[in-house]
Amino acid sequence: MRNFNETTITDAVLERIKDATDPRIKEVSEALVRHLHAFVREIRPTQKEWEYGIDFLTRTGHMCDDKRQEFILLSDTLGVSMLVDAINHPVPEGATETTVLGPFFVQAAPEKDSGADISGPMEGDPMLVTGSVSTVDGQPLAGAIVDVWHSDDDGYYDVQQLDDIGDLAMRARFHTDANGRFHFWSIKPAAYPIPHDGPVGEMLEVQGRHPWRPAHVHFMISAPGFEQLVTHVFVAGDKYLDSDVVFGVKDSLIREFTGHPAGRAPDGRMVERDYFHLNYDFGLKQVASSARAA
Repeated sequence: MRNFNETTITDAVLERIKDATDPRIKEVSEALVRHLHAFVREIRPTQKEWEYGIDFLTRTGHMCDDKRQEFILLSDTLGVSMLVDAINHPVPEGATETTVLGPFFVQAAPEKDSGADISGPMEGDPMLVTGSVSTVDGQPLAGAIVDVWHSDDDGYYDVQQLDDIGDLAMRARFHTDANGRFHFWSIKPAAYPIPHDGPVGEMLEVQGRHPWRPAHVHFMISAPGFEQLVTHVFVAGDKYLDSDVVFGVKDSLIREFTGHPAGRAPDGRMVERDYFHLNYDFGLKQVASSARAA
């Protein structure tokens, strides 16, 4: 087969793929070729535009290292990450909706007792977070692992400023009590921009978009026999809720971070200044019986 043109080239490439030994590789490869060729035919790039596209992807790869993943940012900002999340995490009634993991999760978060203050050296408005973990029908899950992390009141995470603060802060791992409950203290997070000094930021600018995410607290919750939940809880009223750069906001994940005057907090602690309180009750989806058996 030779002498391919705009009309025949796609079938020629598909013909070369037909003997792939893995059925899934064959399926994915064929779909990639069909959709990529259709995209090129639709936009009809000039040679210069095609070269720019190759350069954009090359620069995106060069921005990736052990602290930054520019391709994840690209996936996030094109809505692909949330599309993959939606495909893989259908939510039954009573289960908390999922959203993207985000780039600042740390595997070795410190384990803390319920009620601990995890703000470390960070200053900001005190924030009490209370919550529970249960099954979709409301049965409390004791001993569930609750990973939490969030930004400071300037929008920076601990891992972005370790040279200044010296250790992890505003993140921890808790276990729910016999009633499936947990609580902790920290500081109220702020909205922040994703890293936008690379190719993805360049793309956002020419698309007429901003790089901002609304303020939120991250949660990763797991318990034996249940699907791991990765989600955020967003601050109600944040101006970026309707334009989150990574498309992660869902109405069910928005909550009031209610303001309270100094005094005795709901957990019994005396607080010397005004503080905020977030409460959220999480529901976990049970792993399918076939998956458990496997």
